[in-house]
Amino acid sequence: MPELPDIELYLAALRPRVLDQPLARLRFASAFFLRSVEVAPAALEEHRVLDLRRLGKRIVFAFDADLFTVMHLMIAGRLRWLEAGAPIPGKIGLAAFDFPNGSLIVTESGSRKRASLHIVRGEAAVEALDPGGLEVLDAPFEAFAAAIRRENHTIKRALTDPHLLSGIGNAYSDEILHAAQLSPMALTHALTDEQLRALHTACLTVLRGWAERLREETGEAFPQKVTAFRPGMAVHGRHGQPCPRCGAPVQRIVYASNEANYCATCQTGGRLLADRALSRLLRNDWPKTLEELERKKKREYPDGTPR
Repeated sequence: MPELPDIELYLAALRPRVLDQPLARLRFASAFFLRSVEVAPAALEEHRVLDLRRLGKRIVFAFDADLFTVMHLMIAGRLRWLEAGAPIPGKIGLAAFDFPNGSLIVTESGSRKRASLHIVRGEAAVEALDPGGLEVLDAPFEAFAAAIRRENHTIKRALTDPHLLSGIGNAYSDEILHAAQLSPMALTHALTDEQLRALHTACLTVLRGWAERLREETGEAFPQKVTAFRPGMAVHGRHGQPCPRCGAPVQRIVYASNEANYCATCQTGGRLLADRALSRLLRNDWPKTLEELERKKKREYPDGTPR
C-alpha cells in the first residue's frame, strides 16, 4: 500500500503536470472504482486543478467551483502518467484523468478491487473522508504521545491505525520500529517516556528520510515503481537477511493478512516472536531465541540445506 513517503512522491510528480490544468475528461474502466454519486464525473470537466494534497494515504485533487476528488489506492493501486488520451490498460485499468498535456492512469493489480474514488463538493465533504489520524510530521511530541497512548494496542497496530496516526502502513512501521529498537508486539500503555521519544524521533527520521530519498531517486520523472519493498530498507521485506545494525538475520511473524519484520537482537532482546498459527502448530518446539533457532536448524538440517 502506498504510504506517506510514496503519496508525497506521487504529489511531487503530479504538481508540475496538473496544477492549473483543466480536466478534459474523467474516464472509467471499472464501475467499482467510483464510490460516490453525489457529484457526477462530468461535473469536473473543464475545471482547473487548484491544489493537490495528501489526506492520510489518500490523494486529494482540489478543483475550482469547490469540487474535489479523493482517491485511495489501497494495497495494489498505482498511478501512471501517459500521453494525453492514452487507453486505459485492460484487466488492471481503473480510470483515466485526461488533461491537455497528458493522462493520469489509475491501475490496480489483483482480483480484489479495493481502490476508491470519491467526487465531492466542499471542504466539509472532504473532511468527512478523513479517518482523523494525527499527522506525525506536523505534530509535537506531546500530541504524538497522546495518540499512541489513547488505546492499549501493540505498537505495530497503533502505528498503522489511520484513526490514531496518519499515513503509516505495514512497510514503514517496520522501519520505524527497527530505528526505535522497539518490539512490534510491545503494548503502547507499557511504553516509557524514553521509548515514546525514541519512537517519535524514529517516525520523523524514517518518514522524512524516505520521502526525500524517493524524490531524489525519481527526479523529474513520474514514479514508475511505487513498492513496499525497496533496496535500502532495514527490515521490511528482508526476512532472513542480515540486520544492517547488528548482522543478525531479520525475523518475520505473520498474522491475519499482515506481517511484521524485525530484528530479534536489536528489538526484542534476542527473543523470537511467534505468530499464532506456528505457535499452535509447534507448541513447545517453538524456539524462543535466535540461539535455539540456530540449534534447531542444525539438528534438522545437518548439511545446512532445508529439504
